[in-house]
Amino acid sequence: MSQSDFPVRAEPLQLLAADGYPLSATLYPAVNPRAHLIVAGATGVPQGFYRRFAEFAARQGYSTLTFDYRGIGRSAPERLKGFQMRYLDWAHLDLSEAVEVLHEPTLPLFCVGHSFGGHAFGLLPNHHKIDGFYTFGTGAGWHGWMPASERLRVLAMWNLVGPLVVRAKGYLAWKRLGMGENLPLGVYRDWKRWCRYPRYFFDDPELAAGLIERFAKVRTPIVAANATDDLWAMPRSRDAFMAAYSQAPYQALDLQPGRDGPARIGHMGYFRADAQPLWEQALGWFENTARVMAA
Repeated sequence: MSQSDFPVRAEPLQLLAADGYPLSATLYPAVNPRAHLIVAGATGVPQGFYRRFAEFAARQGYSTLTFDYRGIGRSAPERLKGFQMRYLDWAHLDLSEAVEVLHEPTLPLFCVGHSFGGHAFGLLPNHHKIDGFYTFGTGAGWHGWMPASERLRVLAMWNLVGPLVVRAKGYLAWKRLGMGENLPLGVYRDWKRWCRYPRYFFDDPELAAGLIERFAKVRTPIVAANATDDLWAMPRSRDAFMAAYSQAPYQALDLQPGRDGPARIGHMGYFRADAQPLWEQALGWFENTARVMAA
């Protein structure tokens, strides 16, 4: 049996975030690993959504870790109302610990992001330990980058539906809206605030200077791939955000549905079962990056 046909085990793990908060994670180990790989997921998307990609990557020789950020999925508290956290804890405390757990000097460490994952990477205190970063569907979040129909839907969510639900529940009950995992109040408040700005949190007067400086310290090679039918993170939205990685070797990819992958991609299709061509492209880039490192 070749490595590409080998059944992949899913090994449940518990990580302790930088502040000691317990996080649910899953390791998909490769038989003879060529590299380690972390999946930095999107807002409100549980780790199980990335299982197919993780299994595929493990069969190609990448031992892959998925995890739930605090407050969602299997890392959620028993009671979400009253749960205290800030949105950026997912980067500063949670993703940073995944990097520490998987990093070892003898193998390259790569990261695949989805949406928020592309935001989180520049916030990591240990981004220098990652040898290559490939993110799908990362954008600035501002409604003005979206087509008119989606813009109206998003504005209704932020200004009408979201406030009503949060006032009633004490958190954003996204499951009831069919939008993903329920979100802690702190995540909802921060996200809503930053989505008012064309460059997301880089335009927040309370954060801008420090964040721009931090993102400019990143030197890791980056690819940002966005589908032209991704209404939440169209290529121009990506460009507005990713410009902050000003000192990193950077490549932007515009994915055409039907040409580069599935006939429909949208914001979630990068990791659905029919997205294997997109995964192959990402892993091929990691392989080339590792080859350059070894030269």
